[in-house]
Amino acid sequence: MQREEKHFEMTLDAVVQRLNDLKLAVLAMIQKLEMEYMDINWPTFLDNFAIISSHLTGLTKILAKEQCPALRNRTVLPLLVSMDRDETMVNITEGRVPVFSHDIVPDYLRTRPDPITEQKMQQNEQKAANLTNDAAMKQVTQYNKVVSHVLDMVSKAREEWEIESSSRTGIQQTSSMADTQLLVAAVGMGKGLQFKANYGPGPGMMVPPSIRGPTPPMGGPSMSPGNVQQQLGKAPSAVKTNIKSANQVHPFSR
Repeated sequence: MQREEKHFEMTLDAVVQRLNDLKLAVLAMIQKLEMEYMDINWPTFLDNFAIISSHLTGLTKILAKEQCPALRNRTVLPLLVSMDRDETMVNITEGRVPVFSHDIVPDYLRTRPDPITEQKMQQNEQKAANLTNDAAMKQVTQYNKVVSHVLDMVSKAREEWEIESSSRTGIQQTSSMADTQLLVAAVGMGKGLQFKANYGPGPGMMVPPSIRGPTPPMGGPSMSPGNVQQQLGKAPSAVKTNIKSANQVHPFSR
């Protein structure tokens, strides 16, 4: 008898240890979903889910061993039911169950499903038992058709996405050299703009050679505003100026 009790305690310790590991894995998963939901990716989620699955598998193996005593043969009875706060219960349940009252006992020590749930399960079992083989096969066939149709749609969308991804060669061009040269010509030389006064490029303005006009020969006339205006195809201004040299101005006596 003592041997069986000792073996039962060892089994309970193993089950409790596995449940604690499972609880920590679930808490880590919930924390990642709540705190890192913007950065978490699918492989990380699958890794955490695999950890939870491994703990559940280990727990199932412990309970399925032949050496494990049948826990269903054990009866759990409440030794004390009270409406007062129980600090020991709070520590054991990590603050989830502060009071072990008459309202909580049926839920935590229940060995059968909730009456409403049990009634629905019985109705579904009865409905499944009354279903004929022909009707069941028809429903299975219809369900397989729906699943196959959805699978075909997903596969087709995946193939189109892969073809589109493979057809992309390098980085798409986001600029145009011709437009850049036109912009520089408009800013530096006023090409394509409506002028109200004849003026050439501003001082210190860098103009690319492909846009710049022909360079005057050595000793030849420089690029005056009038020449720039003529090269750009603009008509000279109709306004005439009367500029006199300094010698033609009336001298003044010192």
